[in-house]
Amino acid sequence: MEKINWNKVTVEQVNPKMKRQFIHGEKIMIAKMEFEDGFTVPWHSHENEQITEVFEGVLRFWFDDNENDPLDLLPGETIVIPGNRRHKALMIGKVIETDIFAPPRQDWIDGSDNYLRK
Repeated sequence: MEKINWNKVTVEQVNPKMKRQFIHGEKIMIAKMEFEDGFTVPWHSHENEQITEVFEGVLRFWFDDNENDPLDLLPGETIVIPGNRRHKALMIGKVIETDIFAPPRQDWIDGSDNYLRK
């Protein structure tokens, strides 16, 4: 068994408005994320089930290509997003949040998550 200290996990500057750290095992991944105000995660989906918890700021989600019915996550709130459900997100204020994925996001591990790197 290996202990991991977040202070020693590489902080990746994915794009000018997004930083992340992640740790993964064979079947699960946890990511600590920090976003600047106004950053939008574009429409996407992934096979991975996702749990998101907000610690600071407001994280506004839209689902299933419907931009008329947003869902705002405030600090202390959590959402479970089923695998393969289309969604996008807007950061309102500086956002600090954690995502958990099962299985781990292979596109994050291998750096092929181009939709975030723009």
